[in-house]
Amino acid sequence: MDPDMRSDQPGTCPRCGMALVAGIPEPREFHLDLTMSPGAPQPNEPVELRFEIFDPWKNNPVTKFSLVHEKLLHAFIVSRDLQVFVHDHPTWNGKAFHYTARFPKPGMYRVASDFYPEAATPQMLAETVFVAGSEAPAAPLSRDYSPKEAANLNVAFAPTTGDPIAGATAQLRFTLNPADGLEKYLGAWGHMLAVSDDLIDMIHTHPFIADGRAEMQFNLVFPRARMYRIWVQFQRQGIVNTVHFDIPVRPSGL
Repeated sequence: MDPDMRSDQPGTCPRCGMALVAGIPEPREFHLDLTMSPGAPQPNEPVELRFEIFDPWKNNPVTKFSLVHEKLLHAFIVSRDLQVFVHDHPTWNGKAFHYTARFPKPGMYRVASDFYPEAATPQMLAETVFVAGSEAPAAPLSRDYSPKEAANLNVAFAPTTGDPIAGATAQLRFTLNPADGLEKYLGAWGHMLAVSDDLIDMIHTHPFIADGRAEMQFNLVFPRARMYRIWVQFQRQGIVNTVHFDIPVRPSGL
C-alpha cells in the first residue's frame, strides 16, 4: 500500500501495518465494473451494488485479493456536495463484491473502491452514480480547521506548516481528547479520505506517525491547488468516530 516504505528484511509497514512483500510489481490500473439494481436508484431506497474487477492485461476477472486493513475491499461513497460520507466493506462471493447502499438524496455520488489484487499493486478506483431527482446546488467549501466533536472523541486539527501546497508533502497533525481508550480501527490508528471539491481526487491514507497516544500525524501530497475535504476516523472504546475538515491547498511557487 505504501511503496515508498522499504526494508531489507521481512516485517510490517510502519505506516499502515500491512505485511511487507518482496519486490514491487509494475503499477498498472485495473478495471472496475460497478453495476446497480435498480439501475436508476431513488433517494433512500435500497440499491444493490455489484463490484466486478478485471485485470489490465487480458481483461480477465480477478478473484484473488490481499487483505487491506482486515478487509478485501474498502468502499467510500461521497455525494457531490460532500455532505454524505460512507466508509464500508462489500462482501465477496467468489466472483464479485456486493453491497446494499442507500443514497439519501438526489444527485451525483462518487463510489471509490480501495483493493489490492494479489501479486499486483494497490488500487483506488472511482465510479459515478446518479440518483433520481432534482439536485440542490452545493455550497462552496471554505477553510475549516475548527475542533470537531464526534461520538465520544474531540478531534483538533492543524497542518504543521500552514495551509498545504500542491505537490508538496503536507504534515497534518491531529490531537484526540480524551486520550484514554484509543484503539486501532481496521488495523490502523486512523483512516483518512481526502476528496477535492470537484470530486476528481480521492485519496485513502493512514497515519505516518502514530503509537496509540493522543497525537498523530498524517503525511499527504495534495495533487492540485483546490479546496479539499478530509474525513478522518478514529476508534475509542469500540466506537468509530468520524469528523471532517476543509483545507485550502495553495499553488506551488506562491
